[in-house]
Amino acid sequence: MDYDVLILGGGLIGCAIAYELSKYSLNIALIEKDYDIADDVAIVNSSIIYDGVQCDNNIMSKLESIGNNIINELVSKFNLPYTQKSSLIIAQNEKEEKRLEEMYNRAIKRGISNIALLDGKYAYELEPNLNLKVNKALYSENTGVICPCDLAIAYGEVAFDNGVTFKLEEEVKDIQKLNRGYKVITNKNKFKCRMVINTTPEDYNVDGVKEKTYKNKGYLKYFLIEKSFKGHFSNIVFCFNEDQEMMCMCPTVQENHLVAINTKKDTNYNECYEKVNYLICGLKSSDINTFYEVPFYDNNIVIDDSLVHDGYIKITGKNYAEVTMTAAIAQIVKDTIINNLNCKFKSDFNDKRREIYRFRDLSNEERKKIINLDEKYGKIICACNKVTEGEIVDAIRRPLGARTVEGVKRRTGAGYGNCRGAYCMSKIVSILARETNKDLTDIVKDSKKSKILLNRIKEFDEM
Repeated sequence: MDYDVLILGGGLIGCAIAYELSKYSLNIALIEKDYDIADDVAIVNSSIIYDGVQCDNNIMSKLESIGNNIINELVSKFNLPYTQKSSLIIAQNEKEEKRLEEMYNRAIKRGISNIALLDGKYAYELEPNLNLKVNKALYSENTGVICPCDLAIAYGEVAFDNGVTFKLEEEVKDIQKLNRGYKVITNKNKFKCRMVINTTPEDYNVDGVKEKTYKNKGYLKYFLIEKSFKGHFSNIVFCFNEDQEMMCMCPTVQENHLVAINTKKDTNYNECYEKVNYLICGLKSSDINTFYEVPFYDNNIVIDDSLVHDGYIKITGKNYAEVTMTAAIAQIVKDTIINNLNCKFKSDFNDKRREIYRFRDLSNEERKKIINLDEKYGKIICACNKVTEGEIVDAIRRPLGARTVEGVKRRTGAGYGNCRGAYCMSKIVSILARETNKDLTDIVKDSKKSKILLNRIKEFDEM
């Protein structure tokens, strides 16, 4: 056998499973069809860490609750940007009050602590900028905000440092059952393994590939609010508007705010802007940095281990709280694998991520020290987010380093500022070309068909 375990898919769940299994004496490889891991993670720079209070499904709620506890341990271990933020779910009428009371009683039965059902006046004390009527509010101290891409990359880097092989730009074409284990056929190689863990949307069989799609239940329309806006909330706030659409405002790990509207209608910017003003006092168009949409999924995530004795596990489903549940899913899959394979915990397992220096977060004294060690940290490339050349070079040279402009942006924040990369895009492309020993015309935004420069207009000795 080439490997004990093959993980298909380098998204958040795939990387989390790779991390959990890298703790044991197993030969593991992860196959990802894209240039980079975590390409399935939404470009939203912050995701809410839920606590299981809102979820109707008991199993999904349990996964959220377990994942919440695990992530609180991981953020310090991996040195991840994370903000613990309490949450308020607002009820504005009798119908919503009844729903809130049912939610509260259900959460108590589930054993969820640190929650309370508040009268409206207390909600206004917590959030004086609320621009709507509040009868009651369900308050929770368990929630938080994390950058999902940072989490996925941290999982991958630690797994890599502990011996997991990552095979990027390889697309699985077929899986064939053997007498013992499976043969996995990609566009580049053929591998034999004892177990396959499939985290992708595809179902594979001897006849080829059968596509499986997840139906989205509407869209999340996002507004990214400027840091300078004075009407920000201190907590994560959920409410329903007049059209019974769920709205949410939450802080981000970068200290600005996101406002999201969960809608099934094809609403435009102006319509969404009017709805956002229903929630927030004094928001002007000039306070909005970005407006975009992503699909909203509320499917149950299923760990299908019905074929585990044949060596196959499939994870299906997409859910808005997937970032929270991932840590729990990875541990469940890990327990299943070690119960079916003869493996032991590694005595030399290294559970720490290599250090990252974020220039914007350092004190002046710390900045001087790191510039003395590497002068590239003294050269600002992205003025909006204060990202230095040293950070970009580190992002490229790290385990599973960035190979695309999008990869650099996700790891460092360069290009996510107010200028949308107008000031720093050419510099990022030049650094990528230099560090990866490629021509400028070979550098892509994200995929093979997204070249930044198609060709040179004129040849120069240098650029």
